[in-house]
Amino acid sequence: MTVTHATFTLEREYAATPTRVFAGFSSKEQRERWFGDPSQPPAVWDFDFREGGREYTSGEFHGQLSIFDAMFHDIVENERIVFSYNLHVGDAKLSSSLQTLEFFAAPTGTRLLLTEHGAYFDGHDTWQVRRDGTAGLLEALASAVEN
Repeated sequence: MTVTHATFTLEREYAATPTRVFAGFSSKEQRERWFGDPSQPPAVWDFDFREGGREYTSGEFHGQLSIFDAMFHDIVENERIVFSYNLHVGDAKLSSSLQTLEFFAAPTGTRLLLTEHGAYFDGHDTWQVRRDGTAGLLEALASAVEN
C-alpha cells in the first residue's frame, strides 16, 4: 500500500468570455460536450452544481467501470470553482484530489488556471498521467466554448 502526493498546475487561454468558459464547467449541457468520451456517454451522470453539491459519473472506460465522484466546496460565479474528487477504475481507487479552477479576463478572452493537489494510490496512477489527461480535457473544453 503506497500513496504518492503531488501538485500540478495547468494554464490555458480561451477565445471566449469568462462567463462562457465558466459555463463549460457549471452547466451539465455544456460539460457533456467535452468532459469524458462523447462516443461512450456515462451510464450514470448526476450533476448538482452548487456548494455542497456533487457530480457523479460512472460508465465504461477502456473496457472497465470508471467512477468519478466529486463534491463542490467553493463556487464564485465566473471566477472560481473548488472541488474534491475520487477516481476509480475497475476495482482500483486511483486517487483523491482537490482541484481549483480560476477564471481571469484576458485580452483574448479568458485565462484559466487549474491547480490540482492529488494523492495517488498504490501505483494505479501517476500525477504525470493525470496532468496529461487533464490537459487533454482542457483542449476538449476549447472546442466546446470557442465555437
